[in-house]
This record gives sequence, structure tokens and C-alpha cells, in this order.
Amino acid sequence: MESNTIMLSEEQRKGLEKFTRSGVHSAMLIRRAKVILRLDRFNRKDHLRIGRICESIGLSRQALNEIRNDFLKAKSIEEFLTRKKRETLPVPAKITGEVEAHVVALACGEPPAGCARWTLRLLAEKTVVLRAIKKVTNLQ
Repeated sequence: MESNTIMLSEEQRKGLEKFTRSGVHSAMLIRRAKVILRLDRFNRKDHLRIGRICESIGLSRQALNEIRNDFLKAKSIEEFLTRKKRETLPVPAKITGEVEAHVVALACGEPPAGCARWTLRLLAEKTVVLRAIKKVTNLQ
């Protein structure tokens, strides 16, 4: 047997089948569970080919291999089916709550003379003039 062969116990199989049919789970996690169920080789003489599994679930071979590797690395099925919490934001926030409150207050106030209402451009320019933020980018 290969080291990347998946052999589920009856309990694990039933747990994954229940996971795919009941409860509220993201489509991604349900798809991951279905892939593992189809890759399971325990008590099976026949097995589905990788190409057929990919076709039936709508995944590429690379995605299927990544899911299989994630499963084999996971310590438990629960760990495999739990999304990791992000520790940090991908990009730090550019403005603080204080700046946001200032912009909202501006938008709720009277627009500048000669303007019927506040536009995003006007709000951005006024915020820079009042030095609430240093520089406004990507206005075009």
C-alpha cells in the first residue's frame, strides 16, 4: 500500500457522511469531506480513479492532491474539517475608527459651497486638508 492511501474506520466514514448531509457547513469543507470519502480504500476491492473523482466533484487533480495531503497531515478529522483562524489581517488597516468617525461626520454635514452633496473625492480631499489622514491614493 502507498503511504498516501486513505483508510477510514467505519466511525470516521459515518462521521464524514453525516458532515456532508447535515448541519451548516461551508461548501469548501463539504467538498473536502466528499473527496476523502471517495478516496477511502478501506474494505473496497474497486476504487475510483483520480480523474473520475475530480470530474464528479469538480476539482483539479492538484486540488484533490492538496486535500489528500492536508488530510494525511491532520491529527484528526475535526482538525481537517476546521478552518484555521487567521492570526493577523492580510493588510493592516489604513485608517482608524477615529478617522472613520471624522469622515462620517463630514459626510453628514453640509457639503462645500457650490456642491449639492458630498462625493467620495470631496470627502477624501477635505479629510487630507483637515490632516485626518496623510495622503489619499487611487482616486482616479
